[in-house]
Amino acid sequence: MENSNSNIGKLMDATMGKIREIVDVDTVVGSPITTPDGITIIPVSRVSYAFASGGSDFRIKENSNMGFGGGNGAGVKIDPVGFLTIKDSSVRMINVTPPASTTVDRVVEKMPEVIDLVEDLLQKHTKKPDEK
Repeated sequence: MENSNSNIGKLMDATMGKIREIVDVDTVVGSPITTPDGITIIPVSRVSYAFASGGSDFRIKENSNMGFGGGNGAGVKIDPVGFLTIKDSSVRMINVTPPASTTVDRVVEKMPEVIDLVEDLLQKHTKKPDEK
């Protein structure tokens, strides 16, 4: 008699394996695209997924063996968020979604600009007095 826990485990492993095939790092942060004028554009997406699984053992009438019936399902949703643009040493985020509604979203959205400002301040601070 095969253990039903291993049957459910096999179902879950198969489904999660398919989700991994669909949703990889390239789905969230896409491949860079370089334009003829030297601007690099990187698409950024938000990925959400749901997963459900269930099963049951049942007795087979013809013999004393136990049977197993189970199923599972999953759904994946991919929403474009925006594009990172890189020109020279400047990085900007161009949003394609509505403005951020939470503080965390706003912080993430503004991070490239903050990094640029900090780099500029550090460069100005570390220059020698005779440099302009």
